[in-house]
Amino acid sequence: MNTNPKIPDAETRANSVARLREVCLMFDALNMTLDEAIASAEAHIRNSSLNRRRQERGNKLIEAYRQNQKLENS
Repeated sequence: MNTNPKIPDAETRANSVARLREVCLMFDALNMTLDEAIASAEAHIRNSSLNRRRQERGNKLIEAYRQNQKLENS
């Protein structure tokens, strides 16, 4: 029995390499599309009214804390 794998000829290897390169390019394009979608979603979240209200509330709390610290240190 021959259990050694058969090495494909040069043309078959070249075709396989070409297909693998094409698949890599397709994955790169997909990654770029996903990056754009993520950036768009993050921008939408960042600009949402709910997030703005939370940021404003957080800023008010920070300012109140700083004012309190100034009064205690005086």
